[in-house]
Amino acid sequence: RPSSINYKGKKGPKSLFFPPSSFCQTLIHLLKGNIGTGLLGLPLAVKNAGLVLGPISLLCMGVVAINCMQVLVKCSHHLSIKMNRPSLTYGEVVQYGMENVSWLRRHSQWGKQTVNVFLIITQLGFCCVYFVFLSDNIKQVVEAANATTFNCHMNHTNQTQVLVPSFDSRLYMLCFLPALILLVFTPDLRYLAPLSLVANLLMSTSLILIYFYSLTNITYPINLPYVGRAKDYPLFFGTAIFAFEGIGVVLPLENKMQRPQSFIPVLYLGMGIVTFLYISLGTIGYMCFGEHIGGSITLNLPNCWMYQAVKLLYSFGIFITFALQFYVPAEILIPPVLARVSQRWEKAVDLLLRAVLVIFTCALAILIPELDLVISLVGSVSSSFLALIFPPILQILTFHTEGLSPLVTVRNIIISVIGFIGFLTGTYIAIAEIVARNGLKREEAFSSYMVQ
Repeated sequence: RPSSINYKGKKGPKSLFFPPSSFCQTLIHLLKGNIGTGLLGLPLAVKNAGLVLGPISLLCMGVVAINCMQVLVKCSHHLSIKMNRPSLTYGEVVQYGMENVSWLRRHSQWGKQTVNVFLIITQLGFCCVYFVFLSDNIKQVVEAANATTFNCHMNHTNQTQVLVPSFDSRLYMLCFLPALILLVFTPDLRYLAPLSLVANLLMSTSLILIYFYSLTNITYPINLPYVGRAKDYPLFFGTAIFAFEGIGVVLPLENKMQRPQSFIPVLYLGMGIVTFLYISLGTIGYMCFGEHIGGSITLNLPNCWMYQAVKLLYSFGIFITFALQFYVPAEILIPPVLARVSQRWEKAVDLLLRAVLVIFTCALAILIPELDLVISLVGSVSSSFLALIFPPILQILTFHTEGLSPLVTVRNIIISVIGFIGFLTGTYIAIAEIVARNGLKREEAFSSYMVQ
């Protein structure tokens, strides 16, 4: 990868004109791009897989995810030199990889569009998860406010008690809707940089407190199943791959580095830290809360102000992160529409489309207000393609004329097949669970109505 290219002379998205990032800055961005609501849902994922099988599966998935990220970077390097381009996006790498195969060349544009579609689905899926996460956590804090104390040892159930039932969580989502619409109206993400820094510090502090509580409240002996039920394992897959789906930020971060050739060490160090956090919090959280673990570990924290503050602080961090996750689909969907309108209406149409996209994600969250199932569904549907299925196939397309070894080819085919099986089973089980829970809720609502 030529490092002598004049950075300021690059042509491309506006983000490429920002100053290049150092090793440490890139590492921080990589950590930020992989640590979010997915991390908090991993204790439930470990429950679905089992106390022993869960951590082992997370380790295996981490190794495979890191390998796929490295493969994507390697393909990007090879194709950018071949096409004489300073940098490539994920979609462009797939496009030029397909052009490397004669019978796929005419369909290469479809490859780029397919990746963009999955990026849009994934990022908007993250936004849906954020709506559900915010509503569930704030609802729980409000309902327990009258009984929240400063003594964290009073509540021996290790779980927030609902003492003053408030309105439905979907109404909380509607309350957040105007604020999130105003947030995505921010014309430049650099304006959110101070808030983003504060959000990162608050989320880091919250994670430390979650670790502390979980470690100090593990009950012995630990009588938890070592291996979960087979029908729950696809839900584990969806949640885990949702957490590991940071491949969308890999090429943008590598393209912005001062020394792009140093990105692989950043990738190994950053994803090594991420994998350790995933395995440790998933295992410790499940050991602490057991069968009662919720879709987010924050929902299991007790009725005291310190841990209620954890929910509020992490929720603020997720609120700010919403704009960062929303930026990717907005940059893909909005510019082509603005190119078709007159300059006079560009600003109004831009704001309108942003508002419509946020309303769309809110509507989806309202339709499926189950945090654990939304995470698993988004992970199974889109994250599996971006993180597991596309990169191995891309390596075969890119290097098929370069003497790719049969062992590597077989390994890539196996990874893609496993990803596709996970996509099919995870999506089916998540949808079946959503339908079952909605049916149960309707029955309960009908029963309560008949009693009244």
